[in-house]
Amino acid sequence: MKFELEQIATIRSPFCELIDMPVQPKGAKDVYATIEFKKEFEDGLKDLDGFSHVYLIYYFHKVTKAELSVIPFNDKTNTQRGVFSTRTPVHPNKIGLSVVELVKVENNIVAIKGVDILDGTPLLDIKPYIENFDKIEGKVASGWMKSNQNEVSEKRSDDRFVEN
Repeated sequence: MKFELEQIATIRSPFCELIDMPVQPKGAKDVYATIEFKKEFEDGLKDLDGFSHVYLIYYFHKVTKAELSVIPFNDKTNTQRGVFSTRTPVHPNKIGLSVVELVKVENNIVAIKGVDILDGTPLLDIKPYIENFDKIEGKVASGWMKSNQNEVSEKRSDDRFVEN
């Protein structure tokens, strides 16, 4: 089945190169950015400003390849992993997901904080984080991922997913 998605907005961030960026929002907790929505989607932002966090679903527009096996940035063992067990950008559909802090909504501009996204990234959708729906209770497992919060915060991208 083939289908099309429409870009609803553009993410404007301070990151203009794919190398040396934070690889997760945890490493960009103090980074601010804006999302510029197309005017025809502005009415859809009504009532969003009551939420503290939002999910951003976006397209990795600078990624040119897909791989099924990768060595993720935060894998301490440098082991090849199945791409679907990672958050690398080289998934077959090149879709990204981030949870960011919502700072302000003004007209068609949404200010956000905690951004690990390349400038100019097309936004496909935005959804509110709702603690009563989204918070995981009980035992949580992170598979092969063993890096602690500090290690994740300090990790920066290199050229492993950049086409030369």
